[in-house]
Amino acid sequence: MPNFAPVDEQLTYIQKGSSEIIRESELRAKLEKSRASGKPLRVKAGFDPTAPDLHLGHTVLLRKLKHFQDLGHTVTFLIGDFTAMIGDPTGRSATRPPLSSDDIMRNAKTYMAQVYKILSRSITETRFNSEWFDKLKPAEWIRLTAKFTVSQMLEREDFHKRFQEEKPIAMHELLYPLAQGYDSVALQADVELGGTDQKFNLLVGREMQRSYGQESQVVLTVPILEGLDGVQKMSKSLGNAIGIQESPLEMYGKLMSISDEMMWRYYELLSDVQMTDIETMKRESHPMAAKKDLARRIVTDFHSADAATQAEEDWAKQFQKGETPGEVEEVSVRLTEVAAKEDNGVRADRLLVQAGMAASAAEATRKIKERAVRVNGELLVGNLIPLAPGPAIDQPVTIQLGRKMKKVTIRP
Repeated sequence: MPNFAPVDEQLTYIQKGSSEIIRESELRAKLEKSRASGKPLRVKAGFDPTAPDLHLGHTVLLRKLKHFQDLGHTVTFLIGDFTAMIGDPTGRSATRPPLSSDDIMRNAKTYMAQVYKILSRSITETRFNSEWFDKLKPAEWIRLTAKFTVSQMLEREDFHKRFQEEKPIAMHELLYPLAQGYDSVALQADVELGGTDQKFNLLVGREMQRSYGQESQVVLTVPILEGLDGVQKMSKSLGNAIGIQESPLEMYGKLMSISDEMMWRYYELLSDVQMTDIETMKRESHPMAAKKDLARRIVTDFHSADAATQAEEDWAKQFQKGETPGEVEEVSVRLTEVAAKEDNGVRADRLLVQAGMAASAAEATRKIKERAVRVNGELLVGNLIPLAPGPAIDQPVTIQLGRKMKKVTIRP
């Protein structure tokens, strides 16, 4: 029989980094019953493999799954290979384009390779929801859809807004919340996790389980993580993300670039450090030391302790001590190819391309937004690199992008 921790202790660990628990009294009752019977709770979270790579924003939910796993409960990592064909309408102003089954399975394989950096492969239950949906007969789909009304679906903010704006809502999109809810029925979930933007779908699961004679799952939502800019949600398309497959040095450097205030939010959502310890660190630790500790922890999670140590040494060598990791390549570019239209300076995106440090202006712009570029040792903010007053003749500029470093001479 598993030796579960006291319920209050479990709740404290579960509440860390959680946004909302619906309902906490129900979760307490489930934990008490679990501890008395020795039977672990069944905890699920679904991931639709709509893209191949995950970033740290995705791992907020995975880490909360890990917390339940740490407490001895059964975690189901649900791959929505069926629901990915529908496409989650959450946050969408238009219907998602459909994915092919080959794309979905290719993405699913990369997901599994990445999530086990956080979850324990040996005890995680991995399921695909095509397992039950492929067996669902048309008559069963009709009974499933009969459990909710169109007006209930239109209460969802995404659908309501599109309906008011007379934008199309495809019939299959209305099936998505029902399909996610049925996942909870099929798995007999005690708890379902999701982002705050998933609240509607998660609550549908509660209703769906009741209609099938099951006890309603507890819904636990986690916050949407802000990206490197500290404002918008972490997203590759916004250029403010940290991919979990990025190199140790690139990951370490990006984490060191976040604000001191954002650092504590990352501690709460991206680490297993208890809140009491985080509060102690806020009072007693120097911000730079605390940020280095955070960066080490996260790089260790996705690479190794040795890789984190090496990344810290390389970062300090490049950005703190003013040293360079070996010889620096020297290149020259013409001012006419990089000059800004206004002000006495050059365009950073063009300079990165001309210096061979980025494949395109779009890639260069993304790296700048990710705070991955330094000029003469200073973090580059914006797209303008100022030049000294007077003629722009043979002015050297040292550019750093991750581990790359080049000395660029601006020639007329």
